[in-house]
Amino acid sequence: MRIAVVDDEAEQRELIESFLARFACEQRREIIVDTYCNGFDFLSVFDQRYDAVFLDIQMPELNGLEFSRMVDTHTRIVFTTAFDQYAIDGYRVNALDYLLKPISYADFLQAANKAVKWFELLQQPQEEIESIFVKSDYKLIQVELKNILYIEGLKDYIKIYEENSPKPILSLMSMKSIEELLPASRFIRVHRSYIVQKDKIRIIDRGRIVFGKNYIPVSDSYKQIFQDFLNKRS
Repeated sequence: MRIAVVDDEAEQRELIESFLARFACEQRREIIVDTYCNGFDFLSVFDQRYDAVFLDIQMPELNGLEFSRMVDTHTRIVFTTAFDQYAIDGYRVNALDYLLKPISYADFLQAANKAVKWFELLQQPQEEIESIFVKSDYKLIQVELKNILYIEGLKDYIKIYEENSPKPILSLMSMKSIEELLPASRFIRVHRSYIVQKDKIRIIDRGRIVFGKNYIPVSDSYKQIFQDFLNKRS
């Protein structure tokens, strides 16, 4: 597992680095840690692929929120800051967690465990993934793939609709991020705002996928992909 620490304060970099060393020892897990004093230094040598980045929000020249939007979606962000006013902004860029300075080891431990769960999920062959973790109401919720009917994108949020569930799961993440988590063998994007599970499709009415009373449109840009999928099953 490879983790980067980006903070303009040397004391904070050393603190998180020491926490990671302690965590690695307790978990008997190999963790490679690289530290950077600003986002530009990190980006200049970003030939390494990191699983997680502990990222300070308030840094000169390039702040953490701006920087996080340049990071590969494979890499999960844990924001660190002295100001809780940035919490909601952190979740808008799909941060894994948010740590308020001064950081305690107990708070760090929660974030580190979330990072490990993410890392272990990515290590599974995609075809074998049976569940994903999404954030909802500041909690990580495990969602069984077999239960998902479809996913709807709403600007900064997504809604995950499940079988036999009256309410969808609301999560502050992008359609791109959720699409990258889902195995392409089981899910298909049919619209900029909709992803559906292939095996859950039962009725197609005039180019729309029907789930009960809900009709999912297939947009022009995805019609050929969807038609190819149907042809393989006809």
